Amino acid sequence: MISWADFEQVDLRVGTIVEAREFAEARRPAYRLVLDFGPAIGLKKSSAQLTHHYTPATLLGRQVVAVVNFPPKQIGPFRSEVLVLGAPDADGHTVLLAVATPVPNGSRVY
Repeated sequence: MISWADFEQVDLRVGTIVEAREFAEARRPAYRLVLDFGPAIGLKKSSAQLTHHYTPATLLGRQVVAVVNFPPKQIGPFRSEVLVLGAPDADGHTVLLAVATPVPNGSRVY
C-alpha cells in the first residue's frame, strides 16, 4: 500500500502524439514519439515499443497517458523524456492507455 501523497508524486498527464517514426537503432522494435502536453509542459519525446498494434500513421493525433516527471532515459542515441503508459494484451504486446473522450493536452490524471 502507498499513501495518497506517494501517488500525488507521480505526474500523470494526457498528451497528443504529434510525431511518430520508426526507431531503427532500438534493440527491440520501437517508435520515436513526440507528444504535445500543452503550453505548461510543451513537447516531449518518448521511445515506445508499440509496433505490434500500431503504425506511425495510426499513432498520430492519438491522446495517451504518460508519466511526465521521471528523469529522462537515454535509449541508444535517443533521449526519452516521458513514459507513455500501456498494458499488455494476452500475448504481451503493449496496448496504449488512452482517454475515452478528448481532453485538453496536459490534463492531469487523478
